[in-house]
Amino acid sequence: MDICDMEKLIDLYGNVIYGFCRRLTMNKADADDLYQQTFLRALEIKEKIDINNNPKGFLISLAVSIWKNSTCKKARHYRIAPIVGMEEEDWLNTSTDSISIEDIIISNELTDEVNTIVFKLNDKFRIPIIMYYNGDMSIAEISTALKIPQGTIKSRLYKARLIIKSELEVKGYERYR
Repeated sequence: MDICDMEKLIDLYGNVIYGFCRRLTMNKADADDLYQQTFLRALEIKEKIDINNNPKGFLISLAVSIWKNSTCKKARHYRIAPIVGMEEEDWLNTSTDSISIEDIIISNELTDEVNTIVFKLNDKFRIPIIMYYNGDMSIAEISTALKIPQGTIKSRLYKARLIIKSELEVKGYERYR
């Protein structure tokens, strides 16, 4: 793989990878850093990337690996020297094209609630959910990227959906099918 191939990967998957980074970190600045680190690392190991064998999955798994390492590093630093006065997370607001303002507001509120619940999930549930819904990855691609059996991915997606559903019901949202 050469630089031109890497540029093609950025053009093809850059938006998907950035969206994934944004959902994973729930913070624009951290997402920007993770996105840059992912493609810098991809440039370093460009020989290992097979364009014909799911490069999007490879890049997303690379982002997950970098994010996990960064999170562990931050946790270790926080245990040694806690940070005082941390700012609120920068929540990603999404909207849908709806007919009425009321529908837009309700949709945004529901989206914010789901984002909050997903952000609080354990990493073993949160990462597959984000990969599946925001990374548009199949169960097989997630399984390959995380090096976990497909059955485990299916189970974690199912359990994450149940947690999200029950949390929404506790907060008074209607039951959705």
